[in-house]
Amino acid sequence: QVQLVESGGGLVQPGGSLRLSCAASGSIYNINVMGWYRQAPGKQRELVATIISGTSSHYADSVKGRFTVSRDNGKNTVSLQMNSLKPEDTAVYYCNANLHTTRWAPGRDYWGQGTQVTVSS
Repeated sequence: QVQLVESGGGLVQPGGSLRLSCAASGSIYNINVMGWYRQAPGKQRELVATIISGTSSHYADSVKGRFTVSRDNGKNTVSLQMNSLKPEDTAVYYCNANLHTTRWAPGRDYWGQGTQVTVSS
C-alpha cells in the first residue's frame, strides 16, 4: 500500500509565500514522476508542476516564474515553493506520484488527500 501525505497549506496574503511538502511511503519500487495539481471550487483539477528524477520539471503557464518544484529521490519527497501568491492560486493542492510498487508492476498514479491554500487579504 502506498500513501502520499501533504503538509504546508494555509492562509497567506497576496504576494506572500508558502511551501508545500509531500512524502510518499509504503510499497514503492520506483517513482517515475512526482508533482502537484490543484482544484479550485467549481473548477476541474489542473496540473501545477511536475518533476522527473529531480531535474526535468514542467509548470503550468499560470505559475511559471513564481512556483518552484523540487524532489528528493532518496526520501521520496516532493516540494512546491510558491512565491508571489495571488488570490487565483486559492485551491486545494494535491500531491501526485506515478510509481511502480514492484519491478514488474505497471506504473500507476497515487494521490494525497489534499491541502488547502487560501490567498486572501
